[in-house]
Order: sequence, then structure tokens, then C-alpha cells
Amino acid sequence: MSSRSRYTSPVIAGARFVAQHGLLKPFIWHKADVTVLGAERLDGMHGPYVAVSNHSSHLDAPLIIGALPGKLGRYVAAGAAADYFFDVWWRKGLTALFFNAFPVDRSGLRGRRGLATSLLDDGVPLLLFPEGTRSRTGEMGNFKPGAAALCISRDVPCLPIALYGASEAMPYGKTWPGKGKPPVYVNFGEPMRPDDGESVMGFSERIAKEVRGLYDEAMDHAERVGDVPRRLPRD
Repeated sequence: MSSRSRYTSPVIAGARFVAQHGLLKPFIWHKADVTVLGAERLDGMHGPYVAVSNHSSHLDAPLIIGALPGKLGRYVAAGAAADYFFDVWWRKGLTALFFNAFPVDRSGLRGRRGLATSLLDDGVPLLLFPEGTRSRTGEMGNFKPGAAALCISRDVPCLPIALYGASEAMPYGKTWPGKGKPPVYVNFGEPMRPDDGESVMGFSERIAKEVRGLYDEAMDHAERVGDVPRRLPRD
């Protein structure tokens, strides 16, 4: 099997579905009180897309993949830091099994864009974290333009997503989710496309603004229901 065909193989996708929904999702949903918002905004989505989200916890990819409807999440490939998740065989194997992962440079997609564009051309949706690394404070950093560039060059929509509470449930430096099922929110936004003539940087900034708005929307919802996350101490 070629290195690219594993991302589109129905057999591997079936095994991955069992691993994700039989093992990973039940574990994460048991350790955290997960609320999914905005699922109705995904109605009518089909084909490849680039999902982007803020990034503050190792829970982020499992939360998003677990919250995506089956038809949108079956083949999604998550970008994972090449220097961490692909440095040893066992970590590479686990990220491939659970996340259909492909390697990205922490500074963006430099040197890996060929694979990302090829996957989109093959119909594989991507999950990217444009900040490039996890936030140490939970605050959103600047978005690198690689995700926006992919959307423009391959003419695919961007799916903005905000995670609220993941940093509190499993902060930077923690190796395990905290006790007590801390609240976590996954908020899906409306699919976005670049405006006519919009630059990569302009679209990237608009995506970042949308993710921040979705984060604020999730935070407002949590405050209304009295479900505000509390930060755990670091290891």
C-alpha cells in the first residue's frame, strides 16, 4: 500500500472508526463533560474541506474528531507536529490509527504542503491547528496562513471550530485529563470560502476572527448555563 493510499483506504478507515468511536471517544467523553454546539451548521457539507481550530490541549484533535458527524469525519486527516508525533515508531503508529495523521512543520506547512494538497485532491478532509503549537496559557495565538492558502489553492471550504475548556481540562504540561469531568465545548461554525480576490493573509485573518467569535459564543453559552471551566494545576 502506498503512503498516500492509507489515508483513503476503506479498510483502514473502518479500523480507524472502531478505534476512534469504540475506544478514543468513549474515553474522552468519560473524562470530560463534552457539549457540541453548532452541529446544524454542518448540514449540507460534503467533499474535502480544511477544518481549523484553536489549539491549547492534547485533547483538541480527539474532541473534534469525536464531535464530527460520521460522514464528515470518516476520512479526516489531522495535521500533527512532525518533530514530536512522527519521531518514534509507536507514536507515529498511534497517531495514524486514531487520527489518520500526516506530518506538518510546527512553523506551518513548509515542506509538507505537497502532501496536504495531494490529500485534498484525493478527497481527504484535513484538520489543522494554524497556531502551529499548543497555547501554554489557553489564549489564542496568531494564525499562520497555511490553512487559508490550502483552501484558496484547492478551492475547498474552511470549517472553523472553537474549543472552549480543553485547556482547563488538560492544560499544557499535563499528561492526563483532570478529575471530575471538567466541561469542554466544541463549537462548529459555518463553512467559509474566500471572497473574490481575497488574499491568503486576508482570508487567514478572517478565519482567525471567526474562530475567536466561536470561542466567545461557547464561553457565553457556558456562562449562561453555569458551566464555566476551571483551570487545573500543571504537573
